[in-house]
Amino acid sequence: MPLLQLVDVEKEFVVRRSFFGVARATLRALRGVSLSLEPGESLGIVGESGCGKTTLARLVLRLSEPSSGSIHFDGVDISHLAEGKLRPIRRHLQAVFQDPYGSLDPRMRVGDIVAEPLRSFGVPAGERERRVAEVLGTVGLSPEAAESFPHAFSGGQRQRIGIARALALRPKLLVCDEAVSALDVSIQAQILNLLGDIQKRTGLSLLFISHNLAVVRHLCHRIAVMYLGQVVELASEADLFERPTHPYTRALLSAVPELRFDPESRRTAREMAALPGEIPSPLDPPEGCGFRTRCPIAREDCRRPPALVPWSHPGHEVRCPYAGESG
Repeated sequence: MPLLQLVDVEKEFVVRRSFFGVARATLRALRGVSLSLEPGESLGIVGESGCGKTTLARLVLRLSEPSSGSIHFDGVDISHLAEGKLRPIRRHLQAVFQDPYGSLDPRMRVGDIVAEPLRSFGVPAGERERRVAEVLGTVGLSPEAAESFPHAFSGGQRQRIGIARALALRPKLLVCDEAVSALDVSIQAQILNLLGDIQKRTGLSLLFISHNLAVVRHLCHRIAVMYLGQVVELASEADLFERPTHPYTRALLSAVPELRFDPESRRTAREMAALPGEIPSPLDPPEGCGFRTRCPIAREDCRRPPALVPWSHPGHEVRCPYAGESG
């Protein structure tokens, strides 16, 4: 049974109302998203800014409720679960945020920061102290770090503190929302390796959200590519990089530096011209396929909404009837 399952999830935000409170403009942040995540698996979510990645993370963490559809975690429908019933589940759903500086209270010592979720769930003081030392060691920090304040640490070390705090309750799922994007490239690799090692040792599941395909390739078993609130391609890491199918996925891959040139610096078959224009506004998405206004292979019948359908390999799904064609 999947640890996490989203079925036809939609999320709408009313961004403008009339004088009498009637909705005048609605933003469809997510449109019919269906995904699953197995225990011990890592699933990457990638796409441009505004594609709905962070909204998806907030729904999974139940910081927000879906407008329609359902979200099941560990067999329980948490879509609209009351807070009293949701609280015992929250300890198994933890997050690592983008900003390692802003996500830690500068007035608290590291030990108190890491112990905060343990205290919230009533873990006794002696057990809290032992657990804090344990998770600090897990993320590569010494027990003495517990006595210091966040300002004494570098950005990478602060993100390790954030990971330690998220691990303190021994969660089943860790949601990482752009967790390495604020770090230098060398530090990014260290944090990704750390998360991978923790996952192998603990069986933790990861939902890893990023705009960078190279980052999710390093860590994730499967990758979902999102555009304008929809999943346009879903595949294993190997399939997505060896057989990119949707034109948007191929465009994203063309922007990954190590894939653009061969050792002789010649263009490869994967390289595409830069996509024209900007991502359309979710307030006024294109009719039919949301990508058609920027797509190099768009046709007239792309004005009809395409379905996410199985492609050539098991588990590989694409939202485009003309996928695989070149522009």
